[in-house]
Order: sequence, then structure tokens, then C-alpha cells
Amino acid sequence: MDMPRTSGRSRVPVVGITSYVEVARWGVWDQRAVVLPYAYVDAVERAGARVLVLPPSPTGAAETVDRLDALVLAGGADLDPATYGETPHAETMGIREDRDEGEAALLQEALGRDLPVLGICRGMQLLAVAHGGSLIQHLPDVVGHDRHRPRPGLYGRHEVRLAPDSRAHGVLGARVDVPSYHHQGVASPGSLTVSGWADDETPEVLEDPGRRFALGVLWHPEADNDPRLFDALVAATG
Repeated sequence: MDMPRTSGRSRVPVVGITSYVEVARWGVWDQRAVVLPYAYVDAVERAGARVLVLPPSPTGAAETVDRLDALVLAGGADLDPATYGETPHAETMGIREDRDEGEAALLQEALGRDLPVLGICRGMQLLAVAHGGSLIQHLPDVVGHDRHRPRPGLYGRHEVRLAPDSRAHGVLGARVDVPSYHHQGVASPGSLTVSGWADDETPEVLEDPGRRFALGVLWHPEADNDPRLFDALVAATG
């Protein structure tokens, strides 16, 4: 018999992870599917939570967040520059308006309830835009290199320096070596605080010190062997 959900940490927390709809192939099938790298699910479950995969949806954000204890905004395609008042750069591509709309609604609901939120890559960029910030649409134009995304399908690696007394520092320490796969960066963090920088001094971590847990990282912790961010997210649900 199914047991009813109870309040507090006597039950396993439920973490929603955003996903995307893409044409995918498996077995004899070649059709639109809900897609999310399993590494996200594995990382959250290893941290002690259950996962609810969240496809893009224009409606139902409040009802969905009712069922969550935390939210992970996954990586993926570039945000539509219209969301921060700009026109697309020639290198801005893969825009998914369904994700932009659906994830923005989920994020606002989660922030309104002070649920723990972890934004990863695109998710960090969405956090910035939701707090009035803006993006650098093609980072190599600014930094003069492509080490953040060396080539399609290959993660770069670089060091990130973390601000003392920040939440990110409390979780990860003063410095961390990370897997990176992005060509966009943060031009303005809006009302968020920049608390981590790559070795080229571009922002890599954003957070809201006034919230229980609202943190964005521009790298891909799910692609590494370091569980600390996911452990901290799940711990914050208690």
C-alpha cells in the first residue's frame, strides 16, 4: 500500500530537474522525446533524493512546484536573447522558447517559496536573467579563447576561484577544478552576487545570500565525480 507523504525529513525529498524535448533515436524509434542526460538523475539520487523529470510546459508551474522540495535547472540550448532585451548574436543558436517560458515559470514559483535551487550552465544563465541580469552571447569574443568549450562534444577543464564567506566557498572550498561546456557567459548578474570566477576572471558562480539555497554554476558538476553541490542542494531541503 502506498504511504502518504508526510512533512519534514521523515520522507525522501523530491528534486525536480528540467529537461528538453528533442528528436531522439532508440531501438526502432525516431521521434520527439523528453531528453535529459542520466548523469543529472544519478547525481541527485546519490545525494539522497528522488527525481522528478520536468518537461517544458507553458502551464502548471505552481502545481508542479507544490510537489517539489528543490529544483535543478539543467544545461542545454542558448536562452533567447529577447529575454534580456537583446537581438541574437551570429553564434547564438538552438533557442528553445518552450524551455525559456516553462523554466522561467518554475523558477519564479520555486524562488517565491524559497525552495533550494541549483542552476547548471544554462540554468545559471536563466537565474541571472530572472534577477535582471544579461549574458555575453559569445564568450570567445570577449576572452579571446575557446577553453570553456574546446570543440563540440568535448568538455574543457579549468580552475574556479571562490569568494571567501560565500555559500559556494562553504560547499567547495577556495578553488575547484571543473568540467566546462559553454560559449556564453554573464555580462551582468542582476541582483545576484558573483561568488566564483574562472581563471580568465569571467563569472562562474552566482548566488543569492539572502535565500536558503539559490546557487548557479556555469560548469557541469553532473559530468564530474564531485558530489558536493548536489549533496548541499539536498541537505538544504531539510
